[in-house]
Amino acid sequence: MAESSISLFVEKLGALVSQQASLFGAVEGQVRQLRNELEWIRQFLEYADAERRYDKMFKLWVNQIRDAAFDAEDVIDEFVFKLERKRQQRLNNLKFLNFLPVCVGLPDRLPFVNELNERISAINITLEKILINKRRYGMEDLRAFEAGSSSNTTATSYEPWRYSDTTHDQMAVAWKEKRERAPHTVVESNIVGMKNDVEALKRKLLEGDQVKRGVVAIVGMGGLGKTTLAKKIYDDSDVQRHFDGGRAWVSVSQEFSIRELLLGIAHCVFTTLTEKQKHELGNHELGQEVYKSLQGKRYLIVLDDVWNTDVWGGLSKYLPSESNKRSRVLITTRNEQIAVDARSDCYKLQLLDEAKSWELFLNKVGSAAATWAELEKFKEGIIAKCKGLPLAIVVLGGLLSLKDLTLDSWRKVLKSMDWHLSQGPHSCLGILALSYNDLPSYLKPCFLYCGVFPEDSEIKASKLIRMWIAEGFVQKRGKETLEEIAEDYLSELIQRSMIQVADTRADGRVKSCRIHDLLRDLAISEGKEEKLFEVDENIDVINGLPTSVRRLIINTHHQITSSPHLQNSNLRSLILNTLPTREEGEVVLFQKWPKLIRVLHVDVMHSKLDIFFCFFFIF
Repeated sequence: MAESSISLFVEKLGALVSQQASLFGAVEGQVRQLRNELEWIRQFLEYADAERRYDKMFKLWVNQIRDAAFDAEDVIDEFVFKLERKRQQRLNNLKFLNFLPVCVGLPDRLPFVNELNERISAINITLEKILINKRRYGMEDLRAFEAGSSSNTTATSYEPWRYSDTTHDQMAVAWKEKRERAPHTVVESNIVGMKNDVEALKRKLLEGDQVKRGVVAIVGMGGLGKTTLAKKIYDDSDVQRHFDGGRAWVSVSQEFSIRELLLGIAHCVFTTLTEKQKHELGNHELGQEVYKSLQGKRYLIVLDDVWNTDVWGGLSKYLPSESNKRSRVLITTRNEQIAVDARSDCYKLQLLDEAKSWELFLNKVGSAAATWAELEKFKEGIIAKCKGLPLAIVVLGGLLSLKDLTLDSWRKVLKSMDWHLSQGPHSCLGILALSYNDLPSYLKPCFLYCGVFPEDSEIKASKLIRMWIAEGFVQKRGKETLEEIAEDYLSELIQRSMIQVADTRADGRVKSCRIHDLLRDLAISEGKEEKLFEVDENIDVINGLPTSVRRLIINTHHQITSSPHLQNSNLRSLILNTLPTREEGEVVLFQKWPKLIRVLHVDVMHSKLDIFFCFFFIF
């Protein structure tokens, strides 16, 4: 995905050169040379084989290229920043002449231009040395790259970035054509192979022997469809009628607090508490209010994705256990011990057999592929590789639904799958990695960016689209608006089963979405590898501060005031999934921002505060 990072900078650099050529003065030739070189490198990386990206020497070379591109971005941004700051200073000094245009003259600009010339020249030399090392150490060159090496081009020669929009348009047309023959439903309501599981669990909830509050647990490995199954039951009309005292769905995940879980339940069961009271009450008082709201009623509480035995221990005392009410708590978990500790009626979800696996695959791959005469040739291999894991089947089906119906096209995917599976023992992770690597370059950063949101969170589509645009991930395409293009990106990721639909609008468009835990893990891992973003608590600081971090994610409130990475001058985006507060409730504000930050997002769970800023320049 390094080509995506380089593409963003090349596009930005091209816009600056074309719109503000006079800004760079005599350095314009060096800047154009840098842009040309990076564009050829981007083309090379885009067409390099996915397998090469796991080669240690190739990864080292790519990292060096990416670092050089980041250095160049820093140099350009700092240059523009200094000029704008100088302009602001002149504006302040000449307030009494505010009717005159304020500009930075050549004498004032000359020191900045000279510094820019030196630094850009040094970066161009560094890039040339990196390319020389590629040949020196025997790394195989792609013919397309060698044929178009920019070492023989000048600032006025062929400019390949001018064709990037055309390529993007062509890919968009191809994607829309393939989407027409793919399944049209966007809601992940498919429970192929789970009909017996649904009926069995409904009986446990509706007809169980337990007359007091009972606990039912769905247990199974990641990717089996525990959440999908629980959601199907939760939304079932018979279940809704039976539990007329209230239903609540709470996503727990690995990072949890009892308070947040109680607030989630309180939000669903319509307590009489005001928003102010919910935040002022202590945990015990809040739990007592939840208890009163549920007392004397037949309720259903779903605790989805429980990882810790302390969850049930902390919540159970606030969930009434009265005779003759037959209330139920439904837990989904990967850990059977959690089901045991909750004294639950445990339901173990099994892998799909061959027949159900194939039925699910046909359902996902679309009617055109399902009726393809050559499909039977691939059946055995697909079933063997997915090993009955629904997530793997759905993701692979989504990938193949967008491929041409030719033997060569499908064989290439399955051959690539064999290589990915050989990289580790977990077949599902191999298939997920394959599907990620198959994404077109413009979709990769969009998918990885979904990893910045908290685990199991429901993501508003409108917010995700705005953030993609603010980060520069959405490429211009004809006369379409950026919002329309971004919505197309989201639809394609859903079609490929990389993102799941959580809710839809009245017109059928996506209202909110979520990402599966395993895919989120992949996004975070690849995001770190590709230097797209870093999660604060995962940063290794043994060898000093990681000054190359461009986007920082903070998930816990104490890290906001203690994290040393906020002083990183290279920081461009800051994603806060929490906000620090003092005991009296006063919000702690930041006193100093990194000077080049462009995007700030603050999302506070269980509050009305959802702040999103996009700063294209901050001075």
